[in-house]
Amino acid sequence: MRCAIGSFFPSPMPALVITPVKDALGATLTTIEAIQSGELPLEYRVYNDYSSPETEKGLEKAAKQHKFQLIHLRDLTDAPSPNYKTVLQHAQKYALAQNLSLIIVESDVTVKKDTLSKLIAFSEQHPSTGLVGAVTVDEQNKVNFPYLKFKDEKASLINTKRSLSFCCTLLSNRFLHSYDFSHLDTSKDWFDTHISKKSLENGFENVVLMDTRVLHRPHGSRPWKQLKYTNPVKYYLNKFFKGRDKI
Repeated sequence: MRCAIGSFFPSPMPALVITPVKDALGATLTTIEAIQSGELPLEYRVYNDYSSPETEKGLEKAAKQHKFQLIHLRDLTDAPSPNYKTVLQHAQKYALAQNLSLIIVESDVTVKKDTLSKLIAFSEQHPSTGLVGAVTVDEQNKVNFPYLKFKDEKASLINTKRSLSFCCTLLSNRFLHSYDFSHLDTSKDWFDTHISKKSLENGFENVVLMDTRVLHRPHGSRPWKQLKYTNPVKYYLNKFFKGRDKI
C-alpha cells in the first residue's frame, strides 16, 4: 500500500469528528481549538461523559464560541462513566445515516491543521482501509504511548495487525457498514483493541500514518490514570477492585 495523500473527497462534509470528554477541561479546550482550526468543514461533536459542573460550564461556553455540537451523555444513558460504548454507538448511527466516516480525536490530543484531511484522503484513496490512525508523539516529536511499539519504524506508513489506538483515528464508512457497534461487549470500558480486530476480521486493513503526527499527552483524557506514575498502589486498586479501565 502506497501513501498518496491527495485532495480527493467525495462530499463537502466527508466525516463526523467526535471527542469524548471526562473533565480535563484545559486539555479538552486545546483539542477543540485545534480541530476547529483545521482545513476542512467537518461536523464536530463533543460527548460530555458526566464531567464536573465546572467542566460542563466550560464546554457549553466553548460550544457557543467554536460552533460544535455538545452532547451530554446524561441525556443518552443513566450508566455511570465511562460511557465510551454509548458514544461509539450514537456516533456510528449518525455517521451511517449521513454516509460519513467517523474520526475519533481524544481530549489529550492536539491535531495539526492538515491532520484530519490527511486521514480522510488516505481512506478515500485506499478503499481496503478499515482504520487509519495518526501516530502519537511528545513535545520533542518522538513517538510515544500508545504507539511505542512502532517507535523504531522508518516507513512512512505501517499496515499492521496490531491494535490501533483511538487517540486520533478514522473509522471508514465502509467499515462502519460492516460491523454494528450494538454488539460491543457491555463488560468493557474501551474498545480500540476490539474494533481493530473486527476491522481485520471483516477483511479490511488497519494503517498507522507515521508521517502524520499528533501531540499526545498520555492519560490527559482520563486524569485518574496519572496515579499509575504518582501512586501506583492506588492506581491498581482502582483498576482491579473498582473494575475501572476494562479493555
